Amino acid sequence: MIWFDFGGVLSPPLAELYASYELKTGITPEQLAGAMKTVSDEMGMPPLAPVELASISEAEWGRGLARALVTDHPGIDLSRARLETFGEQWFEGIKANPVMMDAVRCLRESGITVGILSNNVVEWEAYWRLMVEPAGEIDFLIDSCKVGFRKPDPQIFRLAARTADIAPGQCVLVDDLAVNCEAAEAEGWRAVHFRDDRQALRDLGRLTGLSAAFENLPSLSRA
Repeated sequence: MIWFDFGGVLSPPLAELYASYELKTGITPEQLAGAMKTVSDEMGMPPLAPVELASISEAEWGRGLARALVTDHPGIDLSRARLETFGEQWFEGIKANPVMMDAVRCLRESGITVGILSNNVVEWEAYWRLMVEPAGEIDFLIDSCKVGFRKPDPQIFRLAARTADIAPGQCVLVDDLAVNCEAAEAEGWRAVHFRDDRQALRDLGRLTGLSAAFENLPSLSRA
């Protein structure tokens, strides 16, 4: 079974998402990342964990971001930012990674079970689900904000394997963060550390025996 991360794998790279958000709002990636860290530090949690575990609402998180941005960057212009409905603006105009959409379809057509294992936010589900619709039906979804664990917590990998009723050694995680891949492997999973489309497909092809099929993905020839 192949478990895909959403952000940075099924979505465009995170650097592209941050750059797109800066164009929409004027808030730089460094400013935004700093504000996210401030809000999480105040709660004694890793960055993004408060909303990815649904410990606070998106609106509360957004107000915290605003406070941190104003405190750290006096005079910053937040007039274009809709921080209390952050996800709507973050995903606005963003399309899923077409190569990974084709890969998901190829896997399922080959009879391989596919799931999404993601650290995500309750209020963002409508936006990211719409993005991944072109991939077709997903067999299983493990979403941090619904289950109360987030990667790299080993409990989320144990829960995913139990939910799919499959042995850990039959699970493969495709994730853009090395720490998540390492945590999955520590639980007996295999992992593909996503760096770019072609590298990920090479590694995934070796694990699944679908190298030839992946080489012929329509979107890969256009990438």
